[in-house]
Amino acid sequence: MKRFEGLTAIVTGATGGFGRRAAERLAAEGANLVLSDIREDTGDAFAAIDPARFAYHQGDVSDERTSEALVALALKRFGHLDIAYNNAGIAHDNVRLPQIGSDIARRVLEIDLLAVFFAMKHQIPAMERQFHENGKGGVIVNTASVAGLAGAPKLSVYSAAKHGVVGLTRSAAAEYATRGIRVNAVCPSFARTDMAMDFIRAAPVDQAAAEADMTRGVPMKRLAEVDEIVEVMLFAADPKNSFMTGQAFAVDGGITAI
Repeated sequence: MKRFEGLTAIVTGATGGFGRRAAERLAAEGANLVLSDIREDTGDAFAAIDPARFAYHQGDVSDERTSEALVALALKRFGHLDIAYNNAGIAHDNVRLPQIGSDIARRVLEIDLLAVFFAMKHQIPAMERQFHENGKGGVIVNTASVAGLAGAPKLSVYSAAKHGVVGLTRSAAAEYATRGIRVNAVCPSFARTDMAMDFIRAAPVDQAAAEADMTRGVPMKRLAEVDEIVEVMLFAADPKNSFMTGQAFAVDGGITAI
């Protein structure tokens, strides 16, 4: 039996990077999916997934109604909600704190932090009801960052938001530890996603030099591959990891080891 057979998972930020690959991997291992992104046209993002086993909801996660709608869709379409991967996020330019525009700062906090709060606010009651009804709660995995575990020069607001995600994760995990809900966070360093590649392409040097500069503080001296991060997300969501909650997993090539 596949490890997510028959379970229902919400994935936000589902058209690219970690979200898209997580959706593919969850589907391959038996999950039904409720996928969401801000994009209306998803292109071929979900071409590898059986259309009968997923639903897509276009929405902005900074709007609380999106989180409410995703939970309602999961319950209506599949009858239960077992996994939530709160993954949608953005970053700001790599600049010192006073150079960050206030509107950009507000948008980063809305999407990277408040949206995770909104998501859990609606996911937790659904999972708690299930636990009371049939003993099956659920698991929430939030995408934080290694920037949420330590300071991140020139990414101050992003770092602040991701510190907040870690705080929400640990607090909710403690609140619901006896109520059938596990909550963990994955904290990657730069991975080969569109977000990281946009930073590299915008650098005033060639791509190889920009990538070397980005990974200068990484003991492994390279970017993470998307699958390396998604593997940890799947590990955190695995029902067999039933005693693991409140953790913030650094997947950072060794950054936090030094």
